[in-house]
Amino acid sequence: MLESVGSLTGSPWIYAVVALSVLFDVFLPVLPSGFLVITAATAAAAGSGAAGQMAREVPDIMALLLCAATASVLGDLVAYRLAWRGGERLSRAIARSRRLTSAQERLGAALARGGGILVVIARFAPAGRSVVSLGAGAAHRKVREFLPWSILAGVAWAAYSVGLGYFGGQWLGATWLATGVSLVALFGAGAGAAYLMRRPRPAGPQTTG
Repeated sequence: MLESVGSLTGSPWIYAVVALSVLFDVFLPVLPSGFLVITAATAAAAGSGAAGQMAREVPDIMALLLCAATASVLGDLVAYRLAWRGGERLSRAIARSRRLTSAQERLGAALARGGGILVVIARFAPAGRSVVSLGAGAAHRKVREFLPWSILAGVAWAAYSVGLGYFGGQWLGATWLATGVSLVALFGAGAGAAYLMRRPRPAGPQTTG
């Protein structure tokens, strides 16, 4: 595996490529950011026990984790600020989508009561990060309500993705099998997060007059 991706994983440019992919996948969810993070982490696992030149030609696992988490938070904030300034046009676009409207309402309620776990869950769901970041900005949620949860989401996603690649590489070796198993686990988490986001919110207690 390292032979096929060595030109990228063996270069400091791997950090820039990962950062840009994670940063922009809030706007283009089709970017292979998860694949890149897992592949780089698998390469790091392959070189963790090596010495000399080989050890220097693989990504540093902590640098990779920091790079992915930071880019995730920065991407969230860019989308949040653009949606904030987008104003009425974006609000009208959200209003035309029942799914986006529902997600925005749930996000607003969660942030208002100090529990933004939805932001963390959405980070793992396909396009969920986009829905939440843009929805928070369009609804003009306060940055202090959104940012801490965005940081937690970015760290959780980066740690999970890097961990999958690294430990998969440790257990299965630096092979396509290790990457494939790690990607299945990442997609599984995404499917579970998407299900939780789509699940109807329980109705509140009824009151009688």
